[in-house]
Amino acid sequence: MKVKPNQLIVGCILANDIHCNSNQILMRKKTILTEEYINVVKAFLIEDIEVESHISNGMTFSPREVIPTDEINEIGDSCSFRELYLQAVVSYKKLFQGWQAGLKVDILPIRKILLSLLDKLDEAPDEIISIHSYATKVDYIYHHAVSVGALSAYLGRMLNLTYVEQIQIGLAGLMADSGMSKTPNSIIYKKNSLTASEFEEMKRHPMLSYQMIKDIPGITDGVLLGVVQHHEREDGSGYPMAVTSQKLHKFSKIIAVVDVFHAMTSERTYKSKQSPYQVIELIRKDNFGKFDIKIVQTLESLIANFSIGTRVKLNNGEEGEVVFLEPQDRIRPMVRSKVSGEFIKLANRSDLYIDEII
Repeated sequence: MKVKPNQLIVGCILANDIHCNSNQILMRKKTILTEEYINVVKAFLIEDIEVESHISNGMTFSPREVIPTDEINEIGDSCSFRELYLQAVVSYKKLFQGWQAGLKVDILPIRKILLSLLDKLDEAPDEIISIHSYATKVDYIYHHAVSVGALSAYLGRMLNLTYVEQIQIGLAGLMADSGMSKTPNSIIYKKNSLTASEFEEMKRHPMLSYQMIKDIPGITDGVLLGVVQHHEREDGSGYPMAVTSQKLHKFSKIIAVVDVFHAMTSERTYKSKQSPYQVIELIRKDNFGKFDIKIVQTLESLIANFSIGTRVKLNNGEEGEVVFLEPQDRIRPMVRSKVSGEFIKLANRSDLYIDEII
């Protein structure tokens, strides 16, 4: 009998092996499904499962009714990406506060948040460029988690990761800062720079995040490494283990770039946001050697989504129109001033940069 994952019940018996990632066996034939095993099947996005006609207690198996959509996807069907995103932030905030109160992580609501956003981005992919602009100072930590998850998954798509890998890196991005729920609020919400001891306390969060999810069925090594290594750097200058490029998982390399990009382009309690175009330059030049250059270039391609005729505003307040794209410096095109008609070659003007698309 072939059924969907959400039709399974505890006691179902597999009629065939379940495979994932080509020929790799996830579960063997004759496995009796527990609640944990069912969650694993769902986490691996298995579409159809062959089960026996009787469950383990000898009773005839009566499949659960398929629920067509979950609550958050019903919301997503009738709202904009921004509305869905803000709903996702509210959902994540509730989960985070539960972790602060001592609740264990349930990965299924996290997966629900991620899939709803990715489904919406399939309809309107350009929305991902503006995701950083929705963050607020008060709820920054929740915005950051949702944005890093969605943007990491989308960047993974641009880097030709498989669909399953996109989901996995998205989950890692969403959970990377979950360990902050074990960090004192006095540090999380501090309005000025951290002291040396406070910074050391804050630096524990990747390992705390790892501890929170390491025993959850269906969480892969890639997800775990993406979480625990997201503050590591290519040159070994990161934390918590100060490992270098050769030991970094591809998920952690992507999340590291996205994490810094979103942080620098968002409003935070102790720092003002910066233009995404300026931030790309800072990551590319000031942090040279710390991040995987291919990933930085891919993010640059996503953000610098200019075409001839795009209207932009520069950091000096001047408005203009993109008239020529520099192939060697995609975030610094040639712009014609709206007021003077002057052609401004941003590649030769280190004092100017694009502040926003208008």
